[in-house]
Amino acid sequence: MLKFTQRHLLSNTVGVWWKNRLEKCGLATITSVPKPKQDRHVQSDIYSKPILCTPVPGPKSINKLHELNKFQNADAVTFFVDYKHSKGNYVVDVDGNVILDLFMQISSLPLGYNHPSLIKALYSPENMDVLINRPNLGSFPPDDFTDRLKRTLLAVAPPGLHQVYTFGCGSCANEFALKMAWQTYRTNQRKGRPPSQDELTSCILNKTPGCQPYTVLSFNGATHGRTLGVLACSHNRWNVKLDSPIMDWPVVEFPLIKYPYDQHAQVNRFEENKTLEEVEKQVWTYNKNEKPVTAIIVEPIQGEGGDRRASAAFYAQLQQICKQNGALFIVDEVQTGVGGTGKFWAHEHWQLNEPPDIVTFAKKMLQGGFYYKDEIRCMEAGRIYNTWNGDPGKLVSLEAVIDVIKENDLLSQVQQVGKKLLFGMMEIQEQFSQILHSARGQGTFCAIDVVDQETRDAIIQRLRNVGKYMSLMAEV
Repeated sequence: MLKFTQRHLLSNTVGVWWKNRLEKCGLATITSVPKPKQDRHVQSDIYSKPILCTPVPGPKSINKLHELNKFQNADAVTFFVDYKHSKGNYVVDVDGNVILDLFMQISSLPLGYNHPSLIKALYSPENMDVLINRPNLGSFPPDDFTDRLKRTLLAVAPPGLHQVYTFGCGSCANEFALKMAWQTYRTNQRKGRPPSQDELTSCILNKTPGCQPYTVLSFNGATHGRTLGVLACSHNRWNVKLDSPIMDWPVVEFPLIKYPYDQHAQVNRFEENKTLEEVEKQVWTYNKNEKPVTAIIVEPIQGEGGDRRASAAFYAQLQQICKQNGALFIVDEVQTGVGGTGKFWAHEHWQLNEPPDIVTFAKKMLQGGFYYKDEIRCMEAGRIYNTWNGDPGKLVSLEAVIDVIKENDLLSQVQQVGKKLLFGMMEIQEQFSQILHSARGQGTFCAIDVVDQETRDAIIQRLRNVGKYMSLMAEV
């Protein structure tokens, strides 16, 4: 199955152009781009529609790509961006093309481009010190750091979680979350005793008992990062993992769900139960073989894995399996956090009886990090630590983002726009049922399946040719 998806928080025009464009062109082949405009139109304060001056990528982007390719492999570059003139939902490339951006820097811009509240915050003199002098937050935090944490990360913390660490990116967040899981598991085994001298010395040389053969269970199709630990939990792209040494950790197939979920409830519950049984089997097997499963890590929605999701009951049962086996339940909200599903955190839709042990974040939170339960707090200094431990400059931006979300009631807007978007996608799939199916979504975090890769790629290219940039997902 091949998929492409929409994950931006503030795409209030998506449903309309989806329907109008596909109905208008009838998916007919577009053989040329519109004629170049004489005026680049990049001085406008607000863009209302795409404006194409050249093919995408244009000649300036292609020249810059050749230059960059002299220093690094730049084959993944799509086009070079004029960030100064990009605004709102529209990205402007260096050739002057104004493009409706439904990708938003891999779902990491919460308010689109150059939002005035962010510009105001970053130009404020009172914020200059932390922007210029990036501190080591683990040892030398700025004087207002505690207050800023309260106004930002703690103000939007998942219900029931009151502890937080910050890092640079999503991979770092998930990597340290695994480390906390291992530490918690071993601390519980010691039952209040301090580490032995043998543990302290043997860990330096990667030996037992200081370093134990702990494992983490993850799901096929998942993406949790590209550093070594979380690479063992990521399972969808060969170019991410090829030639890397990977730990022998358990991997379970994610439920193969049919959409709409309720119309296929019986078969979907069967698939979920089959997955849960395999999870229990893998946990039992690894524990028996003295490779204890210390955590289960899962995304609320497998974005990079093809927009795969399951029921709230499935995730609740996963949490119970963790509790029964002394493992931590880690929810990776790197892509789903900050309102795209209509709630600030996607796992809130599950209505769990208690919060996850750890919730990781990045992307639209503008930095990486994780929330965690009070009882798994690390008691030794320096065990969850690196040079910067995040960036207070990003908290400056995040504070402005949170204020905009609250002042404009954007979560409600996402819910309303998401309903219109999903309705439009369902209308389209009904009209083009020979090539489109399985429209689904929460909020504006929506996706639709395409019958094959050739058709999917053609749709993506045709949309790009008329100034709409959309992401595509892996083949699953």
